[in-house]
Amino acid sequence: MGAGASDLAGMEPGKVARAGLGELPELCAAEVLLYLDAPDICRLARLNRAFRGAAAADFVWETKLPENYGYLMRFVDGAEEGERGGKSSGMGKKDIYARLARPVQFDDGKREFWLEKSKGRFCMALSSKALVITGIDDRRYWVHTPTTESRFHSIAYLQQIWWFEVVGEVDFCFPAGTYSLYFRLHLGKSSTRFGRRICSSEQIHGWDKKPAKFQFSTSDGQHAVSQCYLDEPGSWILYHVGDFVASNSEKPIKLKFSLAQIDCTHTKGGLCVDSVLIYPKGFEPERVIRAQK
Repeated sequence: MGAGASDLAGMEPGKVARAGLGELPELCAAEVLLYLDAPDICRLARLNRAFRGAAAADFVWETKLPENYGYLMRFVDGAEEGERGGKSSGMGKKDIYARLARPVQFDDGKREFWLEKSKGRFCMALSSKALVITGIDDRRYWVHTPTTESRFHSIAYLQQIWWFEVVGEVDFCFPAGTYSLYFRLHLGKSSTRFGRRICSSEQIHGWDKKPAKFQFSTSDGQHAVSQCYLDEPGSWILYHVGDFVASNSEKPIKLKFSLAQIDCTHTKGGLCVDSVLIYPKGFEPERVIRAQK
């Protein structure tokens, strides 16, 4: 108090003391951070001591986490689905956010979820090995191919088949919100030669004869059916199946979805099936094609 009084006493008459950001109380800094996204919070934490302390406050990060983050943490570090455990006990909310922003694998690594880093929105991916694919065990039709172009480092490549059908399901407590479901597909077989990516279209056939049919349904009565020709080789595309709403983060939703082209008058082939993705509606990190209803 004495130092502050000396400063005031030394001021010239008529002048007002100016307080810098360094004098901002930590609680006030925390109130500012409540309105920012995670990357901005981390940037401001480097500004001064007040923001650095505020950026570690649990009540700041709890507002960035999904309501059911405790449920999500049960999957961390191999904790069994539905059991209490994981590593959330004793962890600060900032550390929990950082852990959930990295992929959390479950179902023997065939599925994973994560929080999109900027706004903390929930995302999920199911690998081709988590899906039921007609003929997948017959190497005349399908082969599992290693690749760096998949988050699971492996895709299912269709060489040729008459009855094409891919089916999957997931039963999960999604954080409340609206989500979009996609199949991530690629026409043609990509590889790298002399450091350059190339795509072979040699086995692509049959997809121009009839559109592929996409559909999904939920345990609470939501559903969508659409169709689309697969006719754009050479790049990974998210084929939009439909949207659904999760209204209660404590109640599991069972999703069933499928992709099929089962006209047996012709064969089809040359298709890579990578994964099924569930993203917050409007979040589109790759090119999206919306099938027609």
